Amino acid sequence: MNQFLNIKDISSLPDLLEEAKEVKANPFGWKSLGKNKSICLLFLNPSLRTRLSSQRAAQNLGLDAVVLDVDAGSWKLEFADGAVMNGDSAEHIREAAAVIGAYFDVVAIRAFAELKDRDEDYSEKILSAFVNYCGVPVINMESSTGHPLQALADLITIEEHKKVAKPKVVLTWAPHPRAIPQAVANSFVEWMTVADVELTITHPKGYELAPQYLGDFKPEYDQQKAFEDADFIYAKNWSSYTEYGKVLSNDPKWMITVEKMKFTNKAKFMHCLPVRRNQVVEDAVLDSSDSLVIEEAANRIVSMQTVLKKMLESM
Repeated sequence: MNQFLNIKDISSLPDLLEEAKEVKANPFGWKSLGKNKSICLLFLNPSLRTRLSSQRAAQNLGLDAVVLDVDAGSWKLEFADGAVMNGDSAEHIREAAAVIGAYFDVVAIRAFAELKDRDEDYSEKILSAFVNYCGVPVINMESSTGHPLQALADLITIEEHKKVAKPKVVLTWAPHPRAIPQAVANSFVEWMTVADVELTITHPKGYELAPQYLGDFKPEYDQQKAFEDADFIYAKNWSSYTEYGKVLSNDPKWMITVEKMKFTNKAKFMHCLPVRRNQVVEDAVLDSSDSLVIEEAANRIVSMQTVLKKMLESM
């Protein structure tokens, strides 16, 4: 594996899931793979799970991991070609990425959508620049449009807890006080479409995802109907794609409650975290024995370590 930007970089999802099982069962079994190798974890945005899980995964494989908070710990970067750099950006991505690539064997990047210009966000300006200029394998730790490491961890969690061969998985929009990117929802749909699950997507009208992710899916606008006989409920907020970055609704009726979970097939509750309690989901659901959010978060180490393992093995 020479890069991990989205699901297209995976040759076989069933094989990857089997490998993830092996990694989870024996996390220190490949520690020699990372000997005398290093990874730079670049963060342009805040993180808890991604930062810590990526460092743990790297350490489990014997890699030397260095974390850089780009906007706080380095020069402000310029991305535009032909830019006259007479503003507050002191370093161009062409030099910065090339230097980082000269220092490390693998580079991982976290850079959110700004939710101002849809074309710019969906061009993956930042992620693409590092791929083009750093000269070493690149891992997407969440970009403007996708979060594949989270989606892989989600799928690992579903595989561990499913009670039927092809479970019904529901991605449901939930209210949030801020405008949130579509990245997690995009990747969740992208990965679940390939996985052996029955996927249902439910949200208020106006929150349809980008066509390249939604494909032929027809959203179910009735949340209660979508929940019927579900085995997994995955809650996530996202802002509008068509009216880009806007919050079109904060209807509290879309919050996940115990009463709504009664319509399911004793479904497990999932969320990528952090989660707004009693806004996205009520305490009674989040704190119940059917909540998988902590196990899901723990599997972020497994997803990152599995990807890193395959990348190191190809070097």
